[in-house]
Amino acid sequence: MTAQDELRLLPWAGPDGKPCYLSTGAHGGYVSRLADHIEAFQLGMASQLLEHARQVLDDDTEDLEELHLLTGQLASALRDVLRVATSRGLRPVTPGHH
Repeated sequence: MTAQDELRLLPWAGPDGKPCYLSTGAHGGYVSRLADHIEAFQLGMASQLLEHARQVLDDDTEDLEELHLLTGQLASALRDVLRVATSRGLRPVTPGHH
């Protein structure tokens, strides 16, 4: 690896549930761009799920099955968002890149 290379935490886990990393350089390749798109999708889904959770909670639902499903979805979304935050926190900010 060169000095410009870094390990990027990808927004998905391996088959055994362990984190996946990509060795990246100054210019992102196909997998890096795919990871960017997946991160954006995950963040968008988390935002939509949060709005849905607000609606369910505002309705004062007593449907335990619905609450159980919502809790599972929120936990999954939180895992994804934390992985994105961790990944972005580990990457140095490069001028002209997000």
